[in-house]
Amino acid sequence: MQLGLIGLGKMGANMRARLQRAGHQVIGYDRDPELSDVADLPALVTELTVPRSVWVMVPSGAPTRDTVAQLADLLERDDLVIDGGNSRFSDDLEHAKVLSAKGIGYLDCGVSGGIWGLDNGYGLMAGGPEKWINRAMPIFDALRPDGPREQGFVHAGDIGAGHYAKMVHNGIEYGLMAAYAEGYELLTKKDIVKDVPGVFTAWSRGTVVRSWLLELMVDALAENPTLAGVSDYTSDSGEGRWTVEEAIANAVPMPVITSALFARFSSRQDISRQMQAVAALRGQFGGHHVMSVEEGRRRRGESTSQSDAAG
Repeated sequence: MQLGLIGLGKMGANMRARLQRAGHQVIGYDRDPELSDVADLPALVTELTVPRSVWVMVPSGAPTRDTVAQLADLLERDDLVIDGGNSRFSDDLEHAKVLSAKGIGYLDCGVSGGIWGLDNGYGLMAGGPEKWINRAMPIFDALRPDGPREQGFVHAGDIGAGHYAKMVHNGIEYGLMAAYAEGYELLTKKDIVKDVPGVFTAWSRGTVVRSWLLELMVDALAENPTLAGVSDYTSDSGEGRWTVEEAIANAVPMPVITSALFARFSSRQDISRQMQAVAALRGQFGGHHVMSVEEGRRRRGESTSQSDAAG
């Protein structure tokens, strides 16, 4: 099968390589001319054989919306656009509306696998009409992991369902990572535990908490057993927020995922306004000493040194 692929960053470039390994012809476009096979989007469309299939792998939000709008003007009836980025599911309905007005098909596809997908394959969650799913199936089969299709690909439902499933997937990922991280910190605090990396390694086979994320934690600790020099500042790409918003909208209790998201917010604060207020209140009602900012930083430094020593 022939595919146009827009966006050749870490994920896109590896996806192109995996598809080419499977014998598909991939014509890629990227704003970086050193990565791109063609000069621009019109040139990409010209190179593709009718009916065309184009996979969009660019950042969510405006970049994806702009790309879909351009493709709506360039493509023709019975062509197909697949958004494989991390778009919000609600954007998919708008993308489909813009394209369907021209007779162009649309699928949304959540993609999981990161930099390891080139060799291991990608977990794929697609949404949209069966007609377009069937056309794209050779691409999905090449990208997913080897083995039974249902263990690496799902036609999750209507338009938006693929990105919705990926959103929930990433929310669960937040919670899993936070649980491993909490366990790591507790192990480092206890002086009787002498081999924290060894504990995680021992968990990687035969235990109920084994997982690929645990294996990645083992790898990280093998490289840096105490995580010395690693900043605790943690970004979020949006899916965790959207998951919590959907939980509120649908009255689904999600304390684990919500807590994990808020922990990421806390990691970005040099000084927590909330905890300043708590410290001030403790001083007011209990006469407890209210430390200055510098005292707090010195105390944090002492805690960090003690944690490093324990690790």
